[in-house]
Amino acid sequence: MPKKSSQAKEPMAVRTRFAPSPSGFLHIGSARTALFNYLFAKNNNGTFILRIEDTNEATSKKEYEQNIIESLNWLGILWDEGPIAPAQTKNLKLKIKNYTGNYGSYCQSERSDIYKKYLEQLLSEDKIYHCFCSEDELEAQRQYQASIGESPRYSGKCARLNKKEIQNKLSHKEKSILRFRVPAKIIKFKDLIRGEIEFDVKQIGDFSVAKDIHTPLYNFAVAIDDFEMKISHVIRGEDLISSTPRQILIQEALGLPIPQYAHLPLIL
Repeated sequence: MPKKSSQAKEPMAVRTRFAPSPSGFLHIGSARTALFNYLFAKNNNGTFILRIEDTNEATSKKEYEQNIIESLNWLGILWDEGPIAPAQTKNLKLKIKNYTGNYGSYCQSERSDIYKKYLEQLLSEDKIYHCFCSEDELEAQRQYQASIGESPRYSGKCARLNKKEIQNKLSHKEKSILRFRVPAKIIKFKDLIRGEIEFDVKQIGDFSVAKDIHTPLYNFAVAIDDFEMKISHVIRGEDLISSTPRQILIQEALGLPIPQYAHLPLIL
């Protein structure tokens, strides 16, 4: 568990979050992550937030959402802000009106208007772009890169389309996703557990941020919510460490503050 932070000259209020995806029942690793976030917030006179990351409609289920909420309540890991007040978990109706806190809704599926605003900003600034490549094309790229020993990443084909070509494809209803235009740079951040970490983001390539203007993907929704909910510390498992440079890139592109990160070793 990270130590009490003392880096900032004028420390912002400590706000942590446990942000599970309701794609399965709460397991011991996730419960530990929730506990560390809860204890860190309480030790720093801060606020502990529960956020449900349910943007993936294919895997998110209400029964898992209810299990997560009721399990945390049973464990005594009680949130200060979240999709429903802890005392109401036995009568669960996850509607916007039920959330507790000032930054809701706390379910990502109910926050599409917020994400749309930021996607439109990045589109207008040419920091994200429409990608029209089919799944077959992308799979062929991945197979070729694997055959020559390279890590899979997007080729950048659609990044070179001009405005006229893009509008023509959109007018013909060609299916597209939105990709982030990754700059050539090194991302460095201080992990409160692991110390200095750096990523050469050219190895990532232009990554997808949304299925369309109304449907963000994981990294985009997380980066926006961490800002909108004023999260100061992101404490999560090391399996998500590769997501951090993507989220930092999004935050930097929008001029948002970068939270402090701490990546916990996994339970084997």
